[in-house]
Formats: sequence, structure tokens, C-alpha cells
Amino acid sequence: MINSVNSSSSNDSSISSISSSSSSSSSSSSKSLVVVVVVVVVVVVVVVIVKVYRVVEVVIAVVVVAVVVVVVVVVVVVVVVVEG
Repeated sequence: MINSVNSSSSNDSSISSISSSSSSSSSSSSKSLVVVVVVVVVVVVVVVIVKVYRVVEVVIAVVVVAVVVVVVVVVVVVVVVVEG
């Protein structure tokens, strides 16, 4: 069960890294679009995890998603600072 949660986390990380690399070569309007896409992906992952797993695993999944969100925010901030 935990392996499934970890695999969804790594999928989020790869999606966010793809999004951040595409945003580094784009304008600021597409950066906001990337942030919206990342938020939608995180919400979808949370909904899927809540429907598939039970309450105990949901707590673990929420922690994993929170870590992914922090990583995405850090990546976006670094991209903005490097471009700025």
C-alpha cells in the first residue's frame, strides 16, 4: 500500500519537474498556468487516494502530497529568482 503512495508521489515529482522546465523557457503568464496545473494534479491525486485507500493511508498520502507541494513551490520560486 505504501509503495502505491510512493509511486504516485514520484509521478507528481516528474510532472512538476516537466512543468517547471517548460515554465523556465516561457513567460510569466505561463508560469501561473503551470502553478494551476500543478495544483489541479495535486487535488486529483488527493481525491484518488481518498477514494482508493482507507483513513490511515490517507494520512500518509496527505503527508506525501504536502511534501510534493513544498518541493513544487521551491522549484517555482527558484525558477522565478533565476529568471528575475
